[in-house]
Amino acid sequence: MTLVVESQIPVPMNKLPQITLAFWIMKICATTLGETAGDLLSMTLNVGYLVSTIILLSFFAVTLFIQLRAKTYVPFLYWLVILSTSTAGTTMSDYMDRTLKLGYATGSLILVCLLVAVLTFWKVTEKTISVVDIKTRKVECLYWAAILVSNTLGTAFGDYLADDSGLKFAGAALLVACSIAIVGLLAKFTNLSKIALFWAAFVLTRPLGATVGDLMTKSHEDGGFGFGTVGSSLVLLVILVVVIVINSRSLKVRETTA
Repeated sequence: MTLVVESQIPVPMNKLPQITLAFWIMKICATTLGETAGDLLSMTLNVGYLVSTIILLSFFAVTLFIQLRAKTYVPFLYWLVILSTSTAGTTMSDYMDRTLKLGYATGSLILVCLLVAVLTFWKVTEKTISVVDIKTRKVECLYWAAILVSNTLGTAFGDYLADDSGLKFAGAALLVACSIAIVGLLAKFTNLSKIALFWAAFVLTRPLGATVGDLMTKSHEDGGFGFGTVGSSLVLLVILVVVIVINSRSLKVRETTA
């Protein structure tokens, strides 16, 4: 994935990571973990979609409050908020699609409209939806609102591809991965808007995480690897932490030698 935004966010709102290959690796890992962890709470522990959503949205609110008060980019804090949007998005989507019986297609359509509304409001009021132009608290909140909605959308759309379309988990994951690769090639070899392509890739990483997460956790009979929600979540958590640590250290080295 080569969709990289080189610009830095100006002080004092330098609170977001650089959009590099490491960013995309961590994003995919965090969204996949969000799928397995959300399913762990709602289904494996039998908490239920509604109660799980309330718990995870509360967790998101706490992490977002801390993130908004932070003055600089704190890697573990930032990715904790990303993870909280992904886990909350998993249970919110499942509640809409399964408990409210809206279905994956209808749930996806509602969430697409909501995401378009958030990004349109951002664009109209700020003239840009660039993630390297976060200068005010309002824009920062719009950024996180877009992430929460996109991660909720990703679960619904991933479930639609895996279940309703007949692609199953592996087929859906492959389709989304190829779509992300195409977006990356467009970013590298065309003059299409890098901002639009960033958001396209950002949204697509979530259904990739949803389908890969389900592929890892579901039983062999259901077309998965049978690792379960607990084992899959632990493995993904370790990978995410390791990548964050490695990336943070490399950033410090570059800052020291700059």
